[in-house]
Amino acid sequence: MRRIPKASGSSRAGSAPVFAALGDKTRLWLMSRLCDAGPLSIARLTAGAKVTRQAVTKHLRVMEKSGLVRSSRRGRERRWQLNQQRLADARLYLDQISTQWDAALNRLRAYLED
Repeated sequence: MRRIPKASGSSRAGSAPVFAALGDKTRLWLMSRLCDAGPLSIARLTAGAKVTRQAVTKHLRVMEKSGLVRSSRRGRERRWQLNQQRLADARLYLDQISTQWDAALNRLRAYLED
């Protein structure tokens, strides 16, 4: 059985906005684009998409508020990139939940087999 580091209470509470932000298909698509391509401008993010720049900006602001992405200015454009640590924290929390479920199912299996 693998040991999963425990997510702190603040990490658990702080994960809720991340999961809420990821609960939208457009934001998941944006996450995928940023994962594949790295930092991108709004123009690059919307290239070939059926989503307007205004809509993408709105979604990026939600993601920024949750800590999933951050932006920086380069000349006249703003470039958006993933916050890898925020994703790692969310994954840690999901791993912890998965471990807890596995333990609960093993206890149930042992009880039923006795």
